[in-house]
Amino acid sequence: MGAEYGIGTYIRELTVALRNSPINVCVVKLVSGKPQIQIEEIDNIRYLFIPRPVIEQRIIDSKKRDELYTRNVTYLLQLYIEDKNNLVFHLNYMEHKALADALKKTFDCKIVSVVHYLMSLMSLSGNIRKFGRIIMQNDEPTDNEELLVKKFFQKEKEMLHAADKIISLSHHTFNLLHQYFQIEKEKMVVINNGLTDTQVTMDKQMLRQKYDIPDIPVLLFVGRLDNGKGLAYAIKAFKKVLNTKDCHFIIAGSGTFDLFMKECEGIRMHVTWTGMIDRDELYDLYSLADIGIMPSLSEQCNYVAIEMMMHGLPMITSTAPGLAEMTEEGISSLQAPVIEHSERVEIDTNILAEKMLYLLQNPDERKRLGTNARKRYEEAYSMEVFRKNMLDFYRSLYA
Repeated sequence: MGAEYGIGTYIRELTVALRNSPINVCVVKLVSGKPQIQIEEIDNIRYLFIPRPVIEQRIIDSKKRDELYTRNVTYLLQLYIEDKNNLVFHLNYMEHKALADALKKTFDCKIVSVVHYLMSLMSLSGNIRKFGRIIMQNDEPTDNEELLVKKFFQKEKEMLHAADKIISLSHHTFNLLHQYFQIEKEKMVVINNGLTDTQVTMDKQMLRQKYDIPDIPVLLFVGRLDNGKGLAYAIKAFKKVLNTKDCHFIIAGSGTFDLFMKECEGIRMHVTWTGMIDRDELYDLYSLADIGIMPSLSEQCNYVAIEMMMHGLPMITSTAPGLAEMTEEGISSLQAPVIEHSERVEIDTNILAEKMLYLLQNPDERKRLGTNARKRYEEAYSMEVFRKNMLDFYRSLYA
């Protein structure tokens, strides 16, 4: 679960930010997959692994199972938490409402909830107009999609109201939570994600030889292979670009390969699919590529965008809310607009192709955007900025 929607990266970077600080940190991993409760010490951070519950066959109701598990988790935490002064539980999943309630009943504590994603909005590919219409209507849902959105929305709203403080990763989400979820502004704070600087400095030509990449311009997409990331639009735009400019497209990530491979009919030899790769290989790709492509339909504070900026990679992004906040149009990226209709959202592949071709044909512009992207990372998304923001936030909880 921790790898979904950047949560695994967030937890890793948060522990880096808090290491050697005045704050005592323990990372609790629920449903850990471990056979029994385990405590480990890694780089001065304590990790508590709590295994998945052993469910009796007679307990069929999922809500009751969750309540029993969270109750037992709370009992265990009472045993393992020695210092209970100024206690903060920093929850990273919107499905933890029952746990939040149990913790507040048991401890004198603060509950912090981080909004990494909103399934109610993601299920609509970020279509805010449609989202607002569905959740504001008083009538019963008319189809399964509306039923699912309302179900997600209700669970998310309950979790958000159960928290004492909410961290939003973007100003757009901050405003969304206030407008649609009725969360008081005073209860929320915007803290962007941050990333440890591990920029690869190897020579681009050496890296291309290492991975047998042709000596032509390379475009790079990184992320889950699903519709929300806009990969189909990127492939269609790339097809158009190939009519004018010889180039190569690397697609790094896992997901529904078959769906997107069909889009590559006629251009398969111009596309490399890496699947899921480790971070060292991924960072090599950032360094050997010429342009990063991020045509997402919905984002908040995306780690891939931060990694690309960290490596000084010029980007073409969409104007997905959240993502559009991260880079500045014409300064640290070029942006292709997300077009919102009443029932769908889309990206104009002609516009996306034009921006690809423009950067491919203008290396000086690529260099300028890449330099500004690196500067943007240093000013807004570096570990130093993230550490300061998080420490200030924790101090404010008991000020």
